[in-house]
Amino acid sequence: MSKVSIIVPFYNCPYIDKALESLINQTYKNIEIIVVDDGSTLYSERIEPFLDKILFIEKENGGTASALNTGIEHATGDYICWLSSDDIFSPEKTEIQLHSMRRVNAPFSYTSYYCIDDNGEIITPIIGINPPTRLEFIKAMIRGNIINGCSVMIQREVFEQIGFFDEALLYTHDYDLWLRIMQNFKFHFVPQPLLQYRIHTQMGSKRFAGSIKKENRLVINRHHAKMKKLLIAELKKQ
Repeated sequence: MSKVSIIVPFYNCPYIDKALESLINQTYKNIEIIVVDDGSTLYSERIEPFLDKILFIEKENGGTASALNTGIEHATGDYICWLSSDDIFSPEKTEIQLHSMRRVNAPFSYTSYYCIDDNGEIITPIIGINPPTRLEFIKAMIRGNIINGCSVMIQREVFEQIGFFDEALLYTHDYDLWLRIMQNFKFHFVPQPLLQYRIHTQMGSKRFAGSIKKENRLVINRHHAKMKKLLIAELKKQ
């Protein structure tokens, strides 16, 4: 029975207890929950009721990528996921996603999701982009990130081959990782909305929108040559 490690980076987030509740309530039980406290000064008391059910790691503040890397280094699972401390996994996320990946022998998968508000109410239809062919997928990813990082599940061997997150990237470390991974592995899409992505005033994607846009362009330029080569190789198969 495969083990799944779920990493939760935590930094001053008031929704952390909701995130952890969603993990404790997963229908798939062979999981480990790793909370990485990235130098928080607020809301740590909301983790205390869960301490007997999680691995809790404290570190100096270094950003989300460094927290995720710390979690991956301590993870013992065959598959690795992560959950932002303001988001929520559907109860069956781990079970459905793992079964779907194993059915097609996929090393990487991502799912659809809903957006929720401060109160946890769903405020959007199902969101999920699944280009019909690998060629279209490559084209879409060259233009920008179409994958919600918290919807992802990845085999441990992928990290062993590709490496971890780039800690120099404060906001687009996930997009950078996807572009590195897709040069060596195919991605699998799970259509069920298995994640609830919280929209709120303090979320980083709102507060740092300008910086994210600049860093996104940096990542695209960094991988431009290799992605162009990947695109040409896929076109030759047509």
